[in-house]
Amino acid sequence: MPGSYDFAAQALREQDRDRYLATLVLPAESRPHITALLAFNADVAAIRARVSGPQPGEIRLQWWNDALTGSGHGEVRQNPLADALLQTIAQYGLPVGTLQRLIGARRFDLYDDPMPDLETFEGYAGETASTLFQLAAMILNQGEPVEQGDAAGHLGVAQAMIGHLRALGHVSSQGRIMLPWSILEANGVRETELFRARDSEGLHAALSQIAELAEAHLQKARPAIAALPARLRPAFAAIAVLEQQLQAWNQRATAPFAPPQDEADWRKIARLTWWTWRNR
Repeated sequence: MPGSYDFAAQALREQDRDRYLATLVLPAESRPHITALLAFNADVAAIRARVSGPQPGEIRLQWWNDALTGSGHGEVRQNPLADALLQTIAQYGLPVGTLQRLIGARRFDLYDDPMPDLETFEGYAGETASTLFQLAAMILNQGEPVEQGDAAGHLGVAQAMIGHLRALGHVSSQGRIMLPWSILEANGVRETELFRARDSEGLHAALSQIAELAEAHLQKARPAIAALPARLRPAFAAIAVLEQQLQAWNQRATAPFAPPQDEADWRKIARLTWWTWRNR
């Protein structure tokens, strides 16, 4: 159903603009399938914003889990996003268990419990963001498993850290803490300060530590990506945008709750294209 892949591309473009832009530098034959994978993730990540509470969110996550295992009802294939994802899984032999773990990790999003510590955050990022890099590389490798070293792991954690640093104001306004609470608490940050968008020296110290951790993961990701076969590197082109976003965050770290400044799409596409050309 070619229309299913078109639907997935449009859904990704609307729900996760940066990941959509990163697909534009992928080889044409692999792009629809990686797009379907990323659109599935965007749909799952957006469930909290679309439901009235955890219970209907759990039902939606279970729907996706049933769709992956084949225990869903007949209407699963009538959902164009599910249809595109299932076609991609079948064509490339993607491990369903890995996608189920992504769904399981996203259950954390439905509740207001704070992210307890760095280890838990890195595990969450590994099951979500890192998984997407891992499976995208597998698709570029024609379905053959990929020995990626630390490329997917480090880049996924960096992406999650940078994303949540940039989204601090929005997430805090929802009464949520998605950055490692142990780091915030160790610097004297209180939950009420976050939820009321109150600045403090302790908050700046904590966020600076997290930014340094994100940079450390980027530094480890770079050589790991360079060591991969050239045909797999486009799966990791997002690093070009992430580097710029972390730099921009550091320049505006004095206003951590402010909406993040963002580059125009054409600048991001230029960064992605240039990075891909240099890493051929």
